[in-house]
Amino acid sequence: MNPFQQEYQARTQANLDAALSNPDTPKKLRSAMRYSVLAGGKRIRALLVYAAGFTVQAPLRRLDAVASALECIHCYSLIHDDLPAMDDDNLRRGQATSHIQFDEATAILAGDALHALAFELISAESTGLSDQQSRAITHKLASCAGHTGMIGGQMLDILATEQNLDREQLENVHRRKTGALINAAVICGTLCGDQVAPDLLAMMDKYANCIGLAFQVMDDVLDVESSTEVLGKSSGADIERGKSTYPALIGLAESRDLALNLYQQAVESIASIGDNSAHLADLAALVINRDH
Repeated sequence: MNPFQQEYQARTQANLDAALSNPDTPKKLRSAMRYSVLAGGKRIRALLVYAAGFTVQAPLRRLDAVASALECIHCYSLIHDDLPAMDDDNLRRGQATSHIQFDEATAILAGDALHALAFELISAESTGLSDQQSRAITHKLASCAGHTGMIGGQMLDILATEQNLDREQLENVHRRKTGALINAAVICGTLCGDQVAPDLLAMMDKYANCIGLAFQVMDDVLDVESSTEVLGKSSGADIERGKSTYPALIGLAESRDLALNLYQQAVESIASIGDNSAHLADLAALVINRDH
């Protein structure tokens, strides 16, 4: 990671630590929330919020709230995704999954609490967001995380188990399950700025859609090529569960080519923004060059 990414990854960690320190939260629930959220992770969604916000000179306190909210939504989805009723995983970010470390009921409640906390953070008066900005960001995040976005994608992913999806169907699953929340990070970060032009939002939307799909394509590739130790979660799990993936559909080399093509489209879509888009371009490169 470059200095910008390191700085704002650390900033996100500190903000999340503070947000998860409320003494009024039942101790076991607070412990479970902190266990999953503060375990590390790439914080790519939070970094995208900051990088997008910097293109419109958004104040940091606005971006802090939105970045933390995105990470809360993402971590809640991982907790629920790992449950026995879903993917039944026992390893996440190199440690036992929440339901293994605690119990299933606590894991479910921790995920629910993080989901609610995300919107609590965005709606707080201390963010400096205007009422209009808060409404727009809340609507975007809720729609991307909900039944037409991430959760809808998860449902489609479950229904696709042991099915032979074609490329269009697989792309639809990936754009919803993974891409929607990445899109929310970019657009919500942009909406933290004042008087954002529609053409800029359109550029950001295309960028976000490209890297969102590229992220999941690379996840599919790494599930085949990487090890459990490097990934911090079980490798080969998608194949074992009979899930449709890009490597299974078009091959490993073609999947890497697709990710590279999506990266190039993403960078081209924001080229006219100028120097202010450098952090976004760097994050697009991080998405396709990561090893976990």
